Amino acid sequence: MRHGKTSWRWVSAAVLLLGATTACTGGEGHDNQAGPPSVRPLTGTQLVIATGVDVTGKNGIRKHLVDAWNTLQEKQHSPYRAQAVILPGSADLQRSQLLAALQSGSAGYDIVNLDVTWVAEFAAAGLVRELPPEFVDDGDIIDKAATTARWKGKVYSVPYNSDVGLLYYRRDYLIDGAGIEESKLTDLTRKDATWNDVASLMDGVDAWARADKSEKSKNYRSAWTSQLSPYEGLTVNGTEAFASAGVHLTDDDGDYTATPGNLAKGIAEFRRRTASAHTLDSAFDADEAGTLKDFAEGKTAFLRHWPYAYRTLHTALGSGKLGVAPLPGAVLGGQNLAIAANPGMTPQRITKAKELVKFLTDRTSERCLLDAGFAATRTSAYTDPAVSCDGDRAAPSAPARSEGNAADMPRDPSHRPLYAHDTLLPALQSATLRPRTPFYGAFTHAFTTALNRLHTAAEARSMPDEAAAAELDKELRTVLPSG
Repeated sequence: MRHGKTSWRWVSAAVLLLGATTACTGGEGHDNQAGPPSVRPLTGTQLVIATGVDVTGKNGIRKHLVDAWNTLQEKQHSPYRAQAVILPGSADLQRSQLLAALQSGSAGYDIVNLDVTWVAEFAAAGLVRELPPEFVDDGDIIDKAATTARWKGKVYSVPYNSDVGLLYYRRDYLIDGAGIEESKLTDLTRKDATWNDVASLMDGVDAWARADKSEKSKNYRSAWTSQLSPYEGLTVNGTEAFASAGVHLTDDDGDYTATPGNLAKGIAEFRRRTASAHTLDSAFDADEAGTLKDFAEGKTAFLRHWPYAYRTLHTALGSGKLGVAPLPGAVLGGQNLAIAANPGMTPQRITKAKELVKFLTDRTSERCLLDAGFAATRTSAYTDPAVSCDGDRAAPSAPARSEGNAADMPRDPSHRPLYAHDTLLPALQSATLRPRTPFYGAFTHAFTTALNRLHTAAEARSMPDEAAAAELDKELRTVLPSG
């Protein structure tokens, strides 16, 4: 499949867009200097949703779901309408804006779109309302996603779109170049696949690239890249490495449960993944946009990224060059919708806010989110032939079922993304949760700082795993309760 300059200009633009919008996926970008939105508190019959940018575009699927709810209200002769207010900046900046707005009551937000790691903090602070259990206990929401909606056994949010780390790979390097058998790549989809399986393939492609003198490997630099810059991406990568080593840091109540011995295992696995010759040098300064660009340009054979990258990578590389598999130890990401605990909200307003949340997260909406490129939170979106995205909610850019759109992605006969059922759904079902704690901000800062030292500070680089674990244990005990 050949791609001319026009295709690569499109991909470069898409990478810039994705870099600007990683805050509303599992991958959070760096802070910028954007200020808080100028929002006048809205009353009456206007419901306001505070959210990050939609990675499916300015006129993306989230907007169409809100528009569809507004159309339904009009048909029902209801005066209520919904409006999304886009928060600028990185995920950390958005979290700070929401906390300040809800604590002060300075912004008229009825519904807030929370990263899954924020739910415990907002719930413990009394900033979002408790919801009836049936909002998530309907047997359809993926179990891991449903867990993120709760705090201390109560429901405070509803999963909107999910996210999970995936392993993208270059088929042209692995099969056409290194001569690796297709069955070896298929083995990556096994539930018991480990990082050893991935590392073995990395060894093979590295050996081929060193020996190859053809044009095929001219851009190749290292086997893989990931988001190892000191921000939330590093916390995600660290959590995935620790999980692969069987190390979990907290219990369901957010209490710290790890020991120095366990942490040493996690550090050893993290070092194995990141400190080897397999890792692209620029990964240690890279975020989602940078790693996606490096992989698309052929600098690596493997990439750890989120589901939303699939459409862009398929546009750049095509099915012949691109493959995707579950990532061993992959972390769950995503966003949940919660209703603000504003005491000024009338009972009718609260009722309509609940109706809107139910609409945006029901079976049809989740199927629409999946078709548009998000990871849906409901099993039915992946498996039920009776669930489809109706015309009122579908984004206009979604191709018809019979179309073969190179700017889209491969689809199955039911129009779902081709990789959704066999790759994305199993990855979500087996995903690892980051610590669920009201002190997540302090945790992620301490964890990221400690991991970053392991490859930036000379003393830490040479420190034995056990000594590094003792330091990490001390730092985590200062920010997390121990029960």
